[in-house]
Amino acid sequence: VEQAPKLDAAPPKALPLEPAAATKPGKTVADKVSPRPTDRVQDAKGQKPSKAASKLPKTGAARPDGRKSAPPQTGARGSTPPKGTSAAPVRRSPLMRPTLPAVPPEPPKPSLEERAEKVKARLESQEYEVRREYEEHLYMSWIHHDSALEGVVYSFQELQLAIDPSITVVPDSSIQPICDEIRRHKTAIDYVIEMADTKKRQPLTTDMVKRIYLFLHPEEGDLKTVKYRKDVPQHRLYFHEYAAPDKIAYAVRQVVEWVNDPETRRTRSTLRIAARAHYDMLRAFPFPQDSGKVSRLLMNFLLLRAGYPPAIIHSTERQRYYEALKGAPLAITHMVEEALENSIASIEKYLDERTTRVRSFIS
Repeated sequence: VEQAPKLDAAPPKALPLEPAAATKPGKTVADKVSPRPTDRVQDAKGQKPSKAASKLPKTGAARPDGRKSAPPQTGARGSTPPKGTSAAPVRRSPLMRPTLPAVPPEPPKPSLEERAEKVKARLESQEYEVRREYEEHLYMSWIHHDSALEGVVYSFQELQLAIDPSITVVPDSSIQPICDEIRRHKTAIDYVIEMADTKKRQPLTTDMVKRIYLFLHPEEGDLKTVKYRKDVPQHRLYFHEYAAPDKIAYAVRQVVEWVNDPETRRTRSTLRIAARAHYDMLRAFPFPQDSGKVSRLLMNFLLLRAGYPPAIIHSTERQRYYEALKGAPLAITHMVEEALENSIASIEKYLDERTTRVRSFIS
């Protein structure tokens, strides 16, 4: 085996040691070295530094990217200020809360007058067939509920046979008297609607009250022969106080004069006037039959004349209606107002459904 040739180069010389630094007696060179921050902590507290603290970069030490860490700023948040100086106050930005958009106020609820005017305009703008269908529903509802308040209930078939103008002869002769009653009631309603025409502005008179009764009971004759009741009725439904027979004419005249008084119209709404006239007329109870129907037709005459639809008191409110008549007029006023609101809502619903059906048919 061949041996490697020996190198002629001389071995490297040992580096000369630096002279020992001058130290004070009793201290070594290691004592001159400034202790690390972790050493200070250990010296001050006598405890070993935590691993997290030992891993902190030294001040001025190089980072992996080559930059040096910046020394701590004096007075910075989280740092200890130098001795003899006070910490700078920490300024905190105000809490910024999101601004919520302003809620727009709800529009005011339309009054009964405004709703009545709008409904009336919508009805007038409809085609003839729509108006005819509405009138048929109105008659049937009006007669059914108004008669039920008097204790007489008509079936749907009876109402339809009596109201249909194309049917002159009733197929079943047993219901002929019932159909005649319904038709007389419808005739009285037609008279009230005609007198309430806003263009005519007919005033209320005692003769009008009598005519309404004669339409319901033509067998009583005419205006000259019709008489007010002569006795105190024993009604099975109405239990309020009645006027004495000799006071009826005066009581009816008082109602008529109060309604026509300009001061009454100036200080009271049409709704209150109509409800009070109905209340006072039933207190007079002028006729031996159907004084309730006459009083409610009088009330609706005043409402129709002012542009309102009729206020139809529902048959389910019969007991409440009788109780209200025994109390103060305010209870009847509330009932009439509710009935008027229901009438307007029913017309609105009918027109809306009619419009929906037309749109569905077109689409």
